[in-house]
Amino acid sequence: MFQSLAGQLLAASPELRDPNFARSVVLIIQHNEDGAFGLILNRPTPAPLREVWHHVSQSSCDRDDKLHMGGPVEGPLMALHQEYSCCEKSVSSEVFFCSDRDHLERLVTHEGEMKFFAGFAGWSSGQLEGELAEDSWLVWPASADHVFSSDPSLWDEVVRQVSADRMVHLLKIKHIPPDPSMN
Repeated sequence: MFQSLAGQLLAASPELRDPNFARSVVLIIQHNEDGAFGLILNRPTPAPLREVWHHVSQSSCDRDDKLHMGGPVEGPLMALHQEYSCCEKSVSSEVFFCSDRDHLERLVTHEGEMKFFAGFAGWSSGQLEGELAEDSWLVWPASADHVFSSDPSLWDEVVRQVSADRMVHLLKIKHIPPDPSMN
């Protein structure tokens, strides 16, 4: 039975050798039986959005947000944000996606958490499932904190969370106190 990973994070397994995805954390935006689409969260480019904005719109943009490389597949400028009025797809209750120029123009005038992306990660039907079966990806629930993080150690954090969770299941630990030293 098919299970969608939309709204989940994929952290590249340490064994994944594809340089496009090494140490990457991908937010899955859409996943169905036809394939999957996501954005790499931890690949900021040196270019601020305002420097490339003229390729998208004639309107002004003073945002200093770094443009992110969303993946190896070319595509339009896209954004993850928290402004419901610009939502084209809800990734979670706190994270929305858009690529429409009118929505992007409105977003650059708002305050708040957002990331802008050039390029995306895409998988054809069955391709992501095959990579998951080969343990190329570690899956973890996404939160707005993950999505909008600018911490360069995001991959380390997600891998650590997945590893700790797997250890708890492997050892059949029923409860871990918040401060194990108090045990």
